[in-house]
Amino acid sequence: MRQTQTAVIGGQREGKTLTVTSDAAGTAPNDTHQKVTWGHRALETEFAAGADGVLRLVRLARPGDPVSECGSDAPLHLVELTALGHGSGWSGPRFTGTALGSRLRYRGHTTRERDGWTYLTAELHDPGTGLTAFVELSSPVGLPVLRSRVRLRNDGEEPLVVQSVSSLLLGALPSPDSLDVHRARNDWLAECRWHAEPLRDTVTDIHVDVHQHDSRAALTLTGRGSWPTDGHLPMGALTERGGGRAWLWQIESPAGWRWDLGERDHGTYLALNGPMDAEHQWRVRLATGSEFTTVPGVLALGSGLDDAFGALTSYRRAVRRPHPDHTTLPVVFNDYMNTLMGDPTTEKLLPLIDAAAEAGSEYFCIDSGWYDDGTEGWWDSVGEWLPSPRRFPDAGIQVVLDRIQERGMVPGLWLEPEVVGVRSPVAESLPPDAFFQRDGRRITEQGRHQLDLRHPAARAHLDKTVDRLVGDWGVGYLKLDYNIVIDPGTCAPGDIAPGAGLLGHAEAYLDWLSEVLDRHPGLVIENCASGGMRMDGATLAVTQLQSTSDQQDPLRFPPIAAAAPTAVPPEQGAVWAYPQPEFDDDLITFTLGGALLGRIHLSGHLNRMPDRQLGLVRDAVAVYKSIRGDLAEAVPFWPLGLPGWTDEWLALGMRVPGDSTSYLSVWRRGGESELHLPVGHLAGRQVRTEILHPSAPTAGSAVWEGAGGRDGAGHGLRVSLPRTPAVLLIRLTSGA
Repeated sequence: MRQTQTAVIGGQREGKTLTVTSDAAGTAPNDTHQKVTWGHRALETEFAAGADGVLRLVRLARPGDPVSECGSDAPLHLVELTALGHGSGWSGPRFTGTALGSRLRYRGHTTRERDGWTYLTAELHDPGTGLTAFVELSSPVGLPVLRSRVRLRNDGEEPLVVQSVSSLLLGALPSPDSLDVHRARNDWLAECRWHAEPLRDTVTDIHVDVHQHDSRAALTLTGRGSWPTDGHLPMGALTERGGGRAWLWQIESPAGWRWDLGERDHGTYLALNGPMDAEHQWRVRLATGSEFTTVPGVLALGSGLDDAFGALTSYRRAVRRPHPDHTTLPVVFNDYMNTLMGDPTTEKLLPLIDAAAEAGSEYFCIDSGWYDDGTEGWWDSVGEWLPSPRRFPDAGIQVVLDRIQERGMVPGLWLEPEVVGVRSPVAESLPPDAFFQRDGRRITEQGRHQLDLRHPAARAHLDKTVDRLVGDWGVGYLKLDYNIVIDPGTCAPGDIAPGAGLLGHAEAYLDWLSEVLDRHPGLVIENCASGGMRMDGATLAVTQLQSTSDQQDPLRFPPIAAAAPTAVPPEQGAVWAYPQPEFDDDLITFTLGGALLGRIHLSGHLNRMPDRQLGLVRDAVAVYKSIRGDLAEAVPFWPLGLPGWTDEWLALGMRVPGDSTSYLSVWRRGGESELHLPVGHLAGRQVRTEILHPSAPTAGSAVWEGAGGRDGAGHGLRVSLPRTPAVLLIRLTSGA
């Protein structure tokens, strides 16, 4: 069907008008000159429909970026998918060339603009099966970021079992010869470990012209199970050697995901996917008239990796649920890490509450163990979430919660809502279908069952729990943990594959969280899964804070803290600071300083500290409070590059909009006592340096050097740290 449409994206507010045109009068839908342009002042896209009627993305760039040397036939289809009876067009590990994807024909598109975002939806159709695919693209105006998801609708007469479908496809990237690929290991207690390598190390040059066929090789990364960031972050990046451009992506899946890179037509392609049949045992049956929508895939563009991470940070702020916590950034004390370690009692908590208040904490969270009243351990008996009379005798836990409020803090509690221990009475009181199951049997993992939040009884149980804690007890902070892994998922009635059941539950869990926050808008929720094992974009968009790690060694936390802003905006990234009375002053300031450019999560036996040590804690908390307003809008940069796990020197910067103020945390764990750090965005300026932490004048020094510094490295900061371990928090204030 011919469609004529013209729309203006951005209007006069953007200072630039882009016109969307399709199917001009006198042209057929498969005319090779048919094209669609869409975007705004920071992002340009162009789509072209060839003689085959397939719509392809032929350009995705920032204004001024070079045009790809690949021809118009090089880009991929907008959608690739497989379904039972309709396989791949060829064999190999790459997610391209699917038979069904190649049959989808362009039928039209719509555009709109709302609340600072621009949207384009392209409609594709396969006459053979009746399948219609809607490619839903969106972008925040002013940011070089594209978000894509695909909605499938079965308009045919027969059911269709879909085995995989892409979220975002991008072709016509530069040749693998000129690209480095970046990816991040994300292991328990060792999160956010980025490393880089030439793409050619995996996608070998096979001399395509001789074989007249692209390589079958692909660099593929996959996340599985109910810990979606266990093993790797659902992210990756490409940087161009010599050209300086960067392409950074994330897959916003609370369950399985996959991305792959490969060579096509002398260029590079990128495919982002949610769960798939081959890797995740995911399938979905589309009956006539039914729909399925993929998880989103997101791509940020930049002039370099720091620039792309800055754009992605701003996008994450734009897409998340609004909440006052994102701008106030209150200081949280949590009693767990290297302190009570799951053994809270009234006797232990009351002096700790007083000390936390004196140190400047604004929230106090009682972590795990508050419900443990047995002698056999609490791990396999959780689920009722009632306070332990043994731990909280006499007036019970309310005495402790009241003390927290009396000291001017908001009380918080740890909760692991999705699990029910095999010894818990809840395991018998809820119906069998309220739990994960396979082949008609309830799944048991480490002495626990997993609730399925698609079931109304499971949801009602958790609603009752949260409404009691928040509504009746006055709790204003919930740390929601998750410490088991279910892989590949569940097959409840209606599921045809466990991966589909897992994704259904995970999306229902996020819906439940949103409803909880609707009922209790002042509640603050921290997302945790043994630290950072659920550090995905979908969950980050709903919850207010994200645990970055449960690493207990203060000397091993700096590379995690320095790299955490790659995955989480600084105002959401919870970083432990657990000073202890047995630490010397250097180690106390070291563990405190590592959290000052994130979201400080204070712990430690503060009640056992002498006034001098507690004064060091108070000073660090006061510094944090003085800069947290800037952190709520700052974007990260890394003067030494993304940190390595064993690096002796590490650095994390925060750049405040307007470029007049930047903050820099610098850690030294070994090596030479002095280092030059380039700060490129301040080159050519007068810069004043101020050491904010620690307060001791002998801790170190930071001197701004213009071009022609002692090592000839150009504009940057000369940092001296005479002792290890050591950290400095430096404010850089620049003029013209």
